[in-house]
Amino acid sequence: MSQAGAVTLLRTAETTGLTAALSAALLPWRKPLAMHDPGKIVLDLAVAVALGGDCLSDIGLLRAELGVFGQVASDPTVSRLLSMLAGDAGKVVTAIRAARAAARAVAWDRAGDRAPDHGVDTGDPLVIDLDATLVTAHSDKERAAPNFKQGYGFHPLGAWADHGTEGTGEPLVMMLRPGNAGSNTAADHQQVLAAALAQLPSQPGYRVGRKVLVRTDSGGGTHEFVRYCHNRRLQYSVGFTLTTITAAAVDRIPQHVWTPAYNAGGTVRDGAWVAELTGLIDLTGWPPGMRVIVRAERPHPGAQLRFTDRNGLRLTAFATNTTRGQLPDLELRHRRRARCEDRDSCCEGHRTAESAATRFRRQPDLDRDHLLRHRTHRLAANVGPARPARAPLGTQTAASAAVLRRRPTGPPRPTNPTPLRRALALDRPDHHRAGPPAPRLTSNNPPLRPAKGHSSGPVEPRQPAR
Repeated sequence: MSQAGAVTLLRTAETTGLTAALSAALLPWRKPLAMHDPGKIVLDLAVAVALGGDCLSDIGLLRAELGVFGQVASDPTVSRLLSMLAGDAGKVVTAIRAARAAARAVAWDRAGDRAPDHGVDTGDPLVIDLDATLVTAHSDKERAAPNFKQGYGFHPLGAWADHGTEGTGEPLVMMLRPGNAGSNTAADHQQVLAAALAQLPSQPGYRVGRKVLVRTDSGGGTHEFVRYCHNRRLQYSVGFTLTTITAAAVDRIPQHVWTPAYNAGGTVRDGAWVAELTGLIDLTGWPPGMRVIVRAERPHPGAQLRFTDRNGLRLTAFATNTTRGQLPDLELRHRRRARCEDRDSCCEGHRTAESAATRFRRQPDLDRDHLLRHRTHRLAANVGPARPARAPLGTQTAASAAVLRRRPTGPPRPTNPTPLRRALALDRPDHHRAGPPAPRLTSNNPPLRPAKGHSSGPVEPRQPAR
């Protein structure tokens, strides 16, 4: 976003109390004689990231606009503060999350009927999407590691609150993980989900209830994570990986059972059908009440089928514990989890290889004092010699020959000079010598040897007599 949008972020933080909450949460880490507030520094770093910054020095974008962002800490001060906070990372992250939860409660309360948790129930629950993404590190950084796509960097796992008809999402929690972290690690999914539920203003207990729906891709479709959602009484809709055995069970579904699937707008989609696969596969080890719904669709032209596809149709499946609703509606609700992929792209694609300072130009209109101080000379009448006026087109006179000729007169240079040819005397044995040929070394003509104590270079060995 532009720096004008950064002003909106700062005003929102002040209105919701995030600025004061961060200052109070990070007060234990403020030194007695410190000039800059740690909460203000952390908030400035967040704004710099929103502006496209990718390193600590990009906070200079805010420092350049004193009238807009106020006093901004210097780079050494920011570096020292983060080094101190990193020494107690667990408590610092807990304090920052508590401040964010307090500000979110104020924002959702003032939103009224537009709040994400307004009017939620079992039929229309609050949706929390979990998804992981890859962030590339162009240099060696802490906890950076190779990933499964032959890249190098991080593999964070985040949670978003999906709400609104347009699919707008609100980030709740982000867990930084190394690049070699697994996509279906149940412990990480449980930790992120627990932290995301703690961000809700309702502050639910361990048994949250069916008013919250958790959606993930097949990375969350593990026995441990699904059982964790079941124990906390959550609704879930997770991707279900099909094997060759479970895919073969699709052939036993009667033809009249298949129901047409829906498009994103809720209309019937041509060439796509859904059916329930629960009673045809073995679900031993999974929590009770879990249902498996499969979708069959004609592949796009040129798409290659997988081993688990059947009869020329692409098969995908998901598992849910929702008992009410038509199958096309449940399948459409699960496919809307793809909006989370767009939010991942926004999180990892807001930075490019160039620095933020080269992407964002100074906007002095945000600071009137800066405008008057640095650009007044452009408004002055007599600040320097005026640029000579040009004659109208068609009235210019031809330049004289003396003006056009910028080189001294002399003989013309040949356009295509004759290249130098090097003659090789291949028929003469002494063509490589510049002077007369040297005498051949034989037994009757021994080589000269240097005197003792004097060396004029390597001595050629004596050759045998012929």
